[in-house]
Amino acid sequence: MSSEYKFDEIFVSMHKSFKVSIDRIMLNRFVELSGDTNPMHTDNEYARINGFNDKVIHGLLTSSFYSTLVGVHLPGKYCLLNKIDIQFINPVYLGDLLDVFGEVTYMNASYKQIEIKAFITNQKKEKISKANIRVGVFK
Repeated sequence: MSSEYKFDEIFVSMHKSFKVSIDRIMLNRFVELSGDTNPMHTDNEYARINGFNDKVIHGLLTSSFYSTLVGVHLPGKYCLLNKIDIQFINPVYLGDLLDVFGEVTYMNASYKQIEIKAFITNQKKEKISKANIRVGVFK
């Protein structure tokens, strides 16, 4: 169920998180949708030869969960993502359990915009990416 926070219900330090498990279906759908068939993402042996444990999940697949964070959890249905700056830190592999976290760090009442610092960690508590996100809240 989607959160429905209006601008005046949001506050600095408000935070939300959720978990998601990366599976083969997600990977296959992303390859089909994006057309990105780079062997680093689709061939276990190629990825291993190039220094990774296994094929690496696309960074844009994992970062799509930042959209889920703001569009479903914080603030939810009354927002549109305006800007996102993402830094990829560690690879993600099939079977990883990701924890997506975001916290409101700034609010602009004149423009009804909020800024969220977010990050994603894996089941080993390793940070896999971090993001600064700006969203507009229209209610």
